[in-house]
Amino acid sequence: MKTLFRLVLPALCLMVTAMPSARADTPDPELANRFARLALDCVQREYPNKIAHVLQSDEDARPPSELTPVFYGCYDWHSAVHGHWLLVRLIRLMPDAGFAEEAEAALAANFTAERVAGEVEYFAGDGRASFERPYGLAWFLQLMTELREWDDPRAAQWAEALAPLETVVADRYRSWLPNLAYPIRIGTHNQSAFGLALALDWARTTGDVALEQLIVSKTLEFHLEDVNCPLNYEPSGEDFLSPCLYEADLMRRVLPSPVFAAWLSNFLPGIPTDGSGDWLEPGVVLDASDGKLVHLDGVNLSRAWNLEAIAAALPERDERIASLLAAADIHRETGVASVSDEHYEGGHWLGSFATYLVTGRGLEAPRMREE
Repeated sequence: MKTLFRLVLPALCLMVTAMPSARADTPDPELANRFARLALDCVQREYPNKIAHVLQSDEDARPPSELTPVFYGCYDWHSAVHGHWLLVRLIRLMPDAGFAEEAEAALAANFTAERVAGEVEYFAGDGRASFERPYGLAWFLQLMTELREWDDPRAAQWAEALAPLETVVADRYRSWLPNLAYPIRIGTHNQSAFGLALALDWARTTGDVALEQLIVSKTLEFHLEDVNCPLNYEPSGEDFLSPCLYEADLMRRVLPSPVFAAWLSNFLPGIPTDGSGDWLEPGVVLDASDGKLVHLDGVNLSRAWNLEAIAAALPERDERIASLLAAADIHRETGVASVSDEHYEGGHWLGSFATYLVTGRGLEAPRMREE
């Protein structure tokens, strides 16, 4: 264990507690309709489909709707999960929107005890201990966070139906994290910072103190002494998450604002103080029909919410805030403009990233305060 981690961790555990979430942003109706339409067009669309599992026998070669009866659409399991989250998020914020009735019907059809039992059975199969870890698992916990926060009979009913799978997913984090010796610093599905951030939000929302403490401990162990993150090396050609910015977005969840500000100075020392936004250029997609290259539309959206969250976590007079928000605006504009139904390769998932951004979901993560 590093010296600084040993010295600082006990003090941080005493200093930091969660504050209530911020109020959600209601998106522009036209944007919300566009994003909802993308999810509605895929959450019950079985094909094309990418199944990622190890075949143990002929029995495992079955249609997606038989293997995972809830989350079988949207090309792959994790996209189906956050497609359902998108619909929950938008009808929670906009209950009278034109798409709300259709969205509710789709959710009610998929969120049944029988279908969830099929999901639990799938997770219990041989060779699936690492299935969708951590990306898809994190999105599932984000879905449950949304439902647990929403004071509505429909949300309570759906959360109750999904609860058995919620237990399985939370247990996967409990068994995985003690054995994870190093962080996973990449810009795609296996990135640990993204997985820890959304799982931490769920643990705090549901009051799972043991998992919260495990995640906080691992986060500090992995990242407290990180310095000089090579942001200029990003993005890689298939990134949809920023390794540097998502680590900072995770750390702002576990450090009080003044401590986070000091940590950020060492971690990303190149953030300007002149209010400029061009210090971080958006990723460029040259072929939006390529399922891997289109990831860079996602990196622009996730960077935007990272930058906004980092700025919000700094002391209010921090000179870096204006440049962080200026870069966020550039990435937001570029990212949102890329979300369309022209190519299913991006259309089946980018709406969720855009919804997370434009509704301020990341800013609702439990904030830190000093006792």
